Parts: sequence; structure tokens; C-alpha cells
Amino acid sequence: AFGLLVWALIASTAYQNIPAFGWVMFVAIFFWLVTVILFVTYLLQLQMKLYMIPWPLVLVIFNAAATVLYVTAFITCSAAVQPSSVGNPGDYNKRAAASFFACIVMIAYGASAFLSFQEWKGFGSNAATSQSLNGES
Repeated sequence: AFGLLVWALIASTAYQNIPAFGWVMFVAIFFWLVTVILFVTYLLQLQMKLYMIPWPLVLVIFNAAATVLYVTAFITCSAAVQPSSVGNPGDYNKRAAASFFACIVMIAYGASAFLSFQEWKGFGSNAATSQSLNGES
């Protein structure tokens, strides 16, 4: 939802005049679409049918890439916010809010990368859960 806010806030300004916001728009739109596709995939449990794909590794790579690119988008968006916006003075507030929400999305993807890495490596299991999964008593 916050990624959609970044997208909407930047799109509602005259971002075409500043090339930095083109990068922010690309990152926001691309990762929002891919996140929605992955969400629908997990919602419909299609990963069970596509068992040949290593889904935990895919999620680690996706979340890590999203984190790195959202770091660049956040820095770019924050650096490009100018109090003397060309055109509408409300563009400053929208761009500043987009920068804030880009930071929130960056943190969320970072947390998801950390948790998906732990799931991929199996750090969350303990002796009791590993024994019950193996069928041993």
C-alpha cells in the first residue's frame, strides 16, 4: 500500500521536468506490480504447483533487490525535493510525502529480506519443530 502511495504522490506532480523522479516512478511501479503478482501467486497457492522453482530463494533475491533499489529511490527522491517547486507549490508537500513513504517501503522490504533470508536458511526452527516435522518422537 505504501509503494502505491509513493507512485501516486509522484505521479500527481509535474515529475516529468525532473529526471530523478522518473527513476523513483520506475522503482515504485515495477516493485508494486511484482509484489502484487507474488501476492496473488501465494494467495492462490500457485507456488505449490510450481514446485520446481526455489520460492524461498526467489523471495530472498526479490526482497534484497527491492531493498537496494528502494534505497536509491529514497535517496534520489529526498535529494530532488526542492521547496521552490516549479508550477504548483503543493508539489513540494507531495514529493516530501513520497520521500517519507519511500523510506517506509524501503524499511518494509528490508525487514522482508531479513525474514525471507531466515526462512531460506532455516534459522527460525528449533529442535522441537525439526523433530515433529521429521515424524520422530
